[in-house]
Amino acid sequence: MQNMADKLLTRYEELKAQVNFHNYRYHVLDVPVISDLEYDRLLNELKKIEADHPDWITSDSPTQRAGARPADRFDKVRHPAPILSLANAFGADDARAWFERVKKLDDRVEKAKFVVEPKIDGLSVVLHYRDGMFVQGATRGDGEVGEDITSNLRTIRAIPLKIPVEAKGPKPPSTFVVRGEAFIPIKEFDELNKKLEEAGEKTYLNPRNTAAGSLRQLDPQLTASRPLTLLVYQIVHSEGGKVPASQWEILEYLKGLGFPVADVAKRFNNLESAIAYTETWNEGRDALTYEADGMVIKIDDLNLAADLGFVGKDPRGAIAFKFPAREVTTTLLGIEVEVGRTGVLTPKAVLEAVEINGVIVKNATLHNFDFIAEKDIRVGDRVLVKRAGEVIPYVIGPVVDARSGKEKTYKPPAKCPACGQAVEHFEGEVAWYCVNAACPAQLLRNVEHFVSRGAMDIVGLGYKIVEQLIEAGLVRDVADLFTLTKDQLLELEGFADKKAENLLKSLEQARAQSLNRLIAALGIHGVGEVMAGDLSRTFGDLSALSKAGAEELQLIEGLGPNIAESIVDWFSQPANQKVLKKLKAAGVWPVAKKDEKKKEGAFTGLTFVVTGTLPTLSRDGVKEFIESNGGKVTDSVSKKTSYLVLGETPGSKLDKAQSLGVKVINEAELKKLASG
Repeated sequence: MQNMADKLLTRYEELKAQVNFHNYRYHVLDVPVISDLEYDRLLNELKKIEADHPDWITSDSPTQRAGARPADRFDKVRHPAPILSLANAFGADDARAWFERVKKLDDRVEKAKFVVEPKIDGLSVVLHYRDGMFVQGATRGDGEVGEDITSNLRTIRAIPLKIPVEAKGPKPPSTFVVRGEAFIPIKEFDELNKKLEEAGEKTYLNPRNTAAGSLRQLDPQLTASRPLTLLVYQIVHSEGGKVPASQWEILEYLKGLGFPVADVAKRFNNLESAIAYTETWNEGRDALTYEADGMVIKIDDLNLAADLGFVGKDPRGAIAFKFPAREVTTTLLGIEVEVGRTGVLTPKAVLEAVEINGVIVKNATLHNFDFIAEKDIRVGDRVLVKRAGEVIPYVIGPVVDARSGKEKTYKPPAKCPACGQAVEHFEGEVAWYCVNAACPAQLLRNVEHFVSRGAMDIVGLGYKIVEQLIEAGLVRDVADLFTLTKDQLLELEGFADKKAENLLKSLEQARAQSLNRLIAALGIHGVGEVMAGDLSRTFGDLSALSKAGAEELQLIEGLGPNIAESIVDWFSQPANQKVLKKLKAAGVWPVAKKDEKKKEGAFTGLTFVVTGTLPTLSRDGVKEFIESNGGKVTDSVSKKTSYLVLGETPGSKLDKAQSLGVKVINEAELKKLASG
């Protein structure tokens, strides 16, 4: 029995040391190495031991203080009253248990009103005013003494430097101290990271750490460059004037003085209504403009709240109703690569299992290989992982300060993990590709594209049938479609004589399709229907095209170095050459007239780009209409584009055309243009 007590005492000392260490990382250095969820678990374990063994509690226990010791580089500010944190409730039952506990201490709690406010994930700040002027600002520090960051706080425009800000505002006490939370709004944080990324500088992991780090700079100019703001919610101390004794009235009073307060705060007549409102923000927190890790339920009567006193560092008059964690830290065990249906290689994080927002997560997306390099994410790293709503979990970045030196730098694969063929990566593009037309990981998508209306237009080959053919082992590449027999088809579920004969008839008709359709059907990266037509007219057949070099290809108008490299790489792949030989053997080898003389007409010398769905003309129809009138159709908008033909649900081409000053017309205007 003594041995168990000794073990528990040892664990207690370990927990005190760990929580104090993480307090220091979070509150002093602003670079935590664990998530809030993990910190809460350690603190709750510590609290449970202390509840069972109150005689073990010592003054160095983190339950007896708030925050951490202030950093030595700042002057110290002693707070006029303790700046404390809150106990946590992880769900409605915890909130009700808190209510039952405080109700036993004071029966006035039974009829109390409650105020619900957001628990903003930022840096707690304390603002001092004398005769209406802002004179000093500090961090929370250890709850008794904070750091003087007055110069930095003056750069935050949301902080009124003089009270009242309006003549109509209430007159404040001669001396008063308020508490608020400084933060960076989510939108501004994303914009800040975007600017840093464009400038080639290091980006930040999350708004909270960025806000805290910005406010604790020795250079106020750096703080001023950050999009900081704050919300105020408490009067810590006042002299020479009266202030409200209700939390709801305090918020209204602070607002009248010119301070920003949370617009989602509400007052309720009973706890159940407060809990119901709080729970709506679990799913609705994305509507907030700032990061919040919960909502705070406060007893509205501040005199009653004060009479209830404290438990350690936690006031009994309020409880933090925590949301399920969206961000946690865990270990990156490895990086796997998946090959998508379009041939794009995507890295996936293999994680040490961790619970996020009620779900056990073992894998997360790493976006792309550039992201891994930019963030310097290494195998073995402690990484910050986020999951919001139904969004797929993703890695935000590494916790660099948690590195041991054993982590390994990651390099993208040189070969496709599905088929072993060399992968390609074009300069200026994020994606890495497998260009093997017979790659098993993308075979279904390749065949689906090959038979589509804009390509070989093989009627009767829908997604389900293509899937059947591949699963039966009858189709291992697109060329195998033309060797199918009636007997093979009849063995498949759902096929009878008529259906098999119709499909074989469609395949026979496809042998006569044009060269430009076949080129478009091959799925070469960057080669659409328009480019396929240009290649068809220039080279005449696939043999000539397969021998073309990058320089020769770039002689075609609108064909740049990346697409030229993509074409050359596709034809250089042995697996793709094998597919071409099989197509030729199957009689699928159309020949076009090279450099066929273009028709003259109203559109001669004009270049068109089409975007969106037109009222009457199909994509092929509008292309044929333009070319029959002597015009040219290209895939991308450039300064050389004469007109953008606009239909419903256009893509990014409209934005590009508007930025370049390209004239935009609709189908009716196109036809009018053709008639002169």
